[in-house]
Amino acid sequence: MAFFFLLSKTLKPTNSSPDPRRSLSSLSFPLLHFSPITITSSSSSSSSSSAPTSAAAAAAAASSSPLRHLHLRRKVRFSIQKERGIWSKLFLFLPGAITFGLGTWQLFRRQEKMEMLDYRKKRLEMEPIMWNEAPSTGEDLASLEFRRVVCEGYFDESKSIYVGPRSRSISGVTENGYYVITPLVPRATGHGSLQTPVLVNRGWVPRGWRDKNIKDSENLEKALESKAADITPNGEGAWWRFWSKKPTVSKAEEPITPTVKVIGVIRGSEKPSIFVPANDPSTGQWFYVDVPMIASACGLPENTVYIEDINEDANATNPYPVPKDVNTLIRHSVMPQDHLNYTLTWYSLSAAVTFMAVKRIKAKKIRL
Repeated sequence: MAFFFLLSKTLKPTNSSPDPRRSLSSLSFPLLHFSPITITSSSSSSSSSSAPTSAAAAAAAASSSPLRHLHLRRKVRFSIQKERGIWSKLFLFLPGAITFGLGTWQLFRRQEKMEMLDYRKKRLEMEPIMWNEAPSTGEDLASLEFRRVVCEGYFDESKSIYVGPRSRSISGVTENGYYVITPLVPRATGHGSLQTPVLVNRGWVPRGWRDKNIKDSENLEKALESKAADITPNGEGAWWRFWSKKPTVSKAEEPITPTVKVIGVIRGSEKPSIFVPANDPSTGQWFYVDVPMIASACGLPENTVYIEDINEDANATNPYPVPKDVNTLIRHSVMPQDHLNYTLTWYSLSAAVTFMAVKRIKAKKIRL
């Protein structure tokens, strides 16, 4: 009823005089708003809802791609830095490891040196043997090294060889000189004499003694050659010497050399360092003992035995040559105590370097 009442009020003309020509549009109606109702199917609703989802996923993927690349780059950079850190740590500890190894090596060298010197000392304490009763094979000679031997014969001074220069300290003064090596030749009638010649290192002589001895040997050779040239065979005149063979000096006219008794130690060739020049037999320059080469220069077989004289009372009237002191055979240029000092030095250096490396690594961690 109220609805119709309102409708009648609305349709009531405003003017008192009705106008039939008045259009219906002049009538005022209340403005009614209607919201449109959209009817869609289930398929269209699902497609419309999935479209924003796929777009959001694409947008999320597009936005996450740079982040993923950045994460991978950071991961690779971190792995590289980690690897570099490991190598840098190893590099810091490398000097300490090397110096520690050198110190350990010096300990092994000390033990080897002690065994070597003890072996020499025990060999030198044995009773000397007569060389004419000693074996002559190479294997037996190696087993006789540092054994004292006794041999008799005479020195062939004309074939002496000087090895050097070698320094020697006398009363606190160092003087250069040479080792004189002379063949010891056996006598045919001597009891207990050598069977074959041997090379004997008679000891150290000063430079002046060597020069004088060489000059005396040259003068003696010239005198013998001159005396042999004046002798004529069968009492003939001097003109016959040019047509005859060169006469030799008889054994009765040869200079008489005394028989000597040598107490020495069998040794081998020296091992020169890279700084020692090579021997030159053609000029008579000998810088180190090479037994086969010296034997060949003296006209002896290369397997000739080499003996170092250690008998200090062999020639008390003549101060030279000075035989080797037996104590020098149980000494070395680098003694076991020196190896121990080297060990302590290397270990101390290793500890210092390792401490510095640890301190450096801790400082890096604090900065990080």
